[in-house]
Formats: sequence, C-alpha cells, structure tokens
Amino acid sequence: MTWNIWWRFGPRWRERQPGILATIERFTPDVVALQEVWGADGTTQADELAKSLGFHAAFASPSYPVSPDLEVELGVALLSRWPILRQEAVVMPARHRAWDPVILSAAVAHPAGPLPIQVACLEHATTYSDDRQAQAALLADLATDPATDGPCPSLAVGDLNAAADSAVLRPLRDLLIDAWPAGGGASDAVTLPSTHPSAPLEAGPELVDQRIDHIFFRPGHEDQLVNVESAMLAGEPVDGTYPSDHRSVVCDLRWHDR
Repeated sequence: MTWNIWWRFGPRWRERQPGILATIERFTPDVVALQEVWGADGTTQADELAKSLGFHAAFASPSYPVSPDLEVELGVALLSRWPILRQEAVVMPARHRAWDPVILSAAVAHPAGPLPIQVACLEHATTYSDDRQAQAALLADLATDPATDGPCPSLAVGDLNAAADSAVLRPLRDLLIDAWPAGGGASDAVTLPSTHPSAPLEAGPELVDQRIDHIFFRPGHEDQLVNVESAMLAGEPVDGTYPSDHRSVVCDLRWHDR
C-alpha cells in the first residue's frame, strides 16, 4: 500500500487518524509507504500507526510540501509487518527549493529475503518539471541499483505527483513495471479526486483527477516472475470523515522463480 495521509492539513486532522488506521487494518498490507507524515514531540505518525498495528516503522524528512509549522516535521515513512533491515534518507535534486527533500531508501526482512523499497514524494509544482524529472530519474536509479538485486522484487512507491502517462515518470516506466495496469487496475483510476471536500484544485489538471500515487517494481533477478494479483484503491470516508485528500493504492504482488 502507498498513501499520502495529508500531514496535519485540512480540517480536524486528529479526527482523521482513526480512519487512517481503520483503512490500513481493513486492507491488511504487509508494507505501507506513507507520504505527508508528521513528526513531533519525539514521535511520528508512522510510529503511532506501527504501535497500533504491531508493525515496524521508519521515517525520513523533510519532504514535500514544506511544513508550515517549525515545530512539526513533514516527511515520508514506511510501515512493515517485518523488521526493517536498513534505512537511509537520500537527498533528491531540488534546484528550486530552499530545503533538501529526501527519498526513504529501505529494506525489510521479508521471509524470502531482503525486500528493497524506495518511498518518495516528488516535487508537486509543475513549474519545476526539471526537478520532477530529475527526482524520478533518481528514484528509478535507486530501484535498479544492483545492490537491490536478490530474492525479492525491488519497489519504488509513493506520491509521485505525476499522472501515469506523464513525461515526468518516463525514467520509471522505462526501467520498472507499473503495478496498477499489471494488476488490472482501471485506466481511469484517480487518487487525487476533485470531489474531495478539500481538494487542492489549485494544483491543476496535471494532478487533480489523476492517478498520481504509484507502485512500480522490477523482479529481483532475471529468472524471477512477478505477478500482480490485484490492484485497488482505498481511502473512502470512515464514519463520515475522509482519512485523507488522496486515495491509497493497494497492490498484491506474488513472485516465484522460473
């Protein structure tokens, strides 16, 4: 699962937290990539979710957008059913920003062996498409690094702030597989809907009413076959409250050797 959980933006952010947890529990993912995650007072939103789920957590910041509160971090995170073997914050190119946004590069102890995962939230301003393309290229490079070869697929996931057919994502499409169409996901799926009460309509048609949240993968070695058994969206209102302004993407991947 990958999900932008909207930091502390929007109305009544505290009331959204139970819906985030309930949605994750409903879909029972093994790993969850999170974007727009808060960190404050010695803990993070990922740590709180992990405690409730019995999962492990990793967090890295800063990320996009800039935190409007100097006391509260905004970052990306990973939740895992299995222990997290390593984690590193990799700085992305960001020529137009005054801070250094990062990718969370990690690996978890899947029963078959290390499962490499890159969690990212890319530049959202379409004006800065030079940064967007450079960040997508870095994400693809991390996911195809020979160090990620092994018994499990390599994953690159997150809020990539670009539609599936965008030129921004070409480095990922060229080198990795988009799990959504591979799993039979609808071609008109939307993860940033304009129908949300707090939809960021100012983001424009390149982002709004598009599928901008993605799961990309590549096999861990040349004789591995990866099957995407399902692809679905999550994030409907829970008890009348939307957990986030984004929908999450949930894909079920299984693999075996030839």
